[in-house]
Amino acid sequence: MGPLELTDLRKRILVVDDSVTMRDMVKFTLETAGYDVQLAVDGDDAITFLDDNTFDLVITDINMPKMDGIDLTQHIRADARTSSLPVLCLTTEQAASTKSAAKAAGATGWIAKPFDPDKLLQVVKKVCL
Repeated sequence: MGPLELTDLRKRILVVDDSVTMRDMVKFTLETAGYDVQLAVDGDDAITFLDDNTFDLVITDINMPKMDGIDLTQHIRADARTSSLPVLCLTTEQAASTKSAAKAAGATGWIAKPFDPDKLLQVVKKVCL
C-alpha cells in the first residue's frame, strides 16, 4: 500500500447556492483551509452530485430555484445513504419561521450571509468530523 495522498485526507464539501459570487466566495474560503469543494447551483443539481459522490458536509442556501435548501435538506434526511450527512444553511434568510423550517427539515446548523470566513471555518470544522 502506497503513501496516503493529501486528497485522501481532505474533507469533501458540497456547496449549493444559486449565486455564482457566493459559491465562489465559499469555495475560496474552504479550499484555502484545505477542504475539497464541489459546487452545485440548486437543490436538483446537488442531488445529482449526492447520487454520484460521497461528501462529509453540505452547505446550502435556502432560497434557490427548482429546489430550495429546505427541500434539499429533507431529501438528504430521507435518503438512507445521506441521512446522517451534516447540512449547514448559509443564507440571508433571518425569519424565525424559516429557521424553524430548516431545523424541522433536519439542518445541522445555520450561518447568516454575509458570512465571516473565520466563523464559517470554525463551524465547518466542528460539524465535519
